[in-house]
Amino acid sequence: MRIVFMGTPDFAVPCLQRILDDGHEVPAVFTQPDKPVGRHATLTPPPVKRLAQEHKIPVYQPTKMRDGTVAAQLRELAPDCLVVVAYGRILPQAILDVPPKGCINIHGSLLPKYRGAAPIQWSVINGEAVTGVTSMFMDAGMDTGNIIDTITTPIGENETAGELFDRLAPLGAELLSRTLRSVANGTVQSTPQDNDKATMAPMLEKAMGRLDFTLPAGVLHNHIRGMNPWPGCFCTAGGKMLKIHESRVAEGRGKAGELLSSDPVTVACGEGALQLITVQPEGKPRMAAADWLRGARLQKGECLE
Repeated sequence: MRIVFMGTPDFAVPCLQRILDDGHEVPAVFTQPDKPVGRHATLTPPPVKRLAQEHKIPVYQPTKMRDGTVAAQLRELAPDCLVVVAYGRILPQAILDVPPKGCINIHGSLLPKYRGAAPIQWSVINGEAVTGVTSMFMDAGMDTGNIIDTITTPIGENETAGELFDRLAPLGAELLSRTLRSVANGTVQSTPQDNDKATMAPMLEKAMGRLDFTLPAGVLHNHIRGMNPWPGCFCTAGGKMLKIHESRVAEGRGKAGELLSSDPVTVACGEGALQLITVQPEGKPRMAAADWLRGARLQKGECLE
C-alpha cells in the first residue's frame, strides 16, 4: 500500500521501519518540528525524521494542522492509508477523511484504558500488572476510534516506564504489520470502544515527581517507576533535593519519611517502607543510595521530606 506516516519519538521508529521492511510505499513522513536540546539548545530533529532522511523520504514538519494546508498536502500525496504513531497532535476530520482505507493509530495501552499522551507511564504509576498495544481506526476524538487488534504483555513489578517503552515499541511494530495486512487484503474488522471503561493518561509534569512518604510504599514505588526516566521523582534530604531513580518495596515501620536503615537505605512510608537503590543528589551524578548516604551524613531516625 501507499502509506503516509505520522510520528515523532523513539517509540514510533520501529513502526516506520516495519512499514518499510514490509515493502509498503512511503511517499512522505510528517513529524514534529525540530526542537532545541541540551545546555546549548542545539536544534535537533526528532528520531522519526532521522530515520526518514536515512531512507530519503520527504519530511513535512507543520506547526498547524487545522488551516487546511496539511489536508491539501495529503490529497496531493494520495495515500491509501495514513499511519499515526505518537505524533503528538490531534488530527482534524478534514485530514482523517483523505485516505480511502482510513487512518490507523498504534497506541501504547489496552484501550479504552489510558487514552491520552502518557499511557505507558500511567499504566506503571497505577500499578497495572498487564498492558499492551492497540491498533485502531482513528476518529476526531482523543484515542476514541474503533479497535482493530491488540497485543498484551505483563508489566514487571520493578519495571520502569522507560523499560516498558523499549518493550512495547517493537510490539507496536508487529501489531501494525499485522493490522496493515488485514487492511490491504480487505479482511480488517473493528469494534467500538466501551466508553464506560475509558480512563485517561494526561501528560506528566515535573511537579508530579514530588514524593509523599505518607503514602503506602507500593504506591510510591510505582510512582518512581512510572516517572522514570522523565520527569523523575524527588524528595528533600538534609535540606537538599534528592532524585530517586530506583527503589524496592521493603518491610519496616516508622514515621513517614524516617530513615530506618543505612544498609540497605530504607525509608518508612505511610504503610511499609521503601528501599532506595539508585539516587541523584542535587548537583551530582546518579549513584548507589548507600554511597549517597555516606556522603550526606544523615543519621538513622532523621526524615526525608
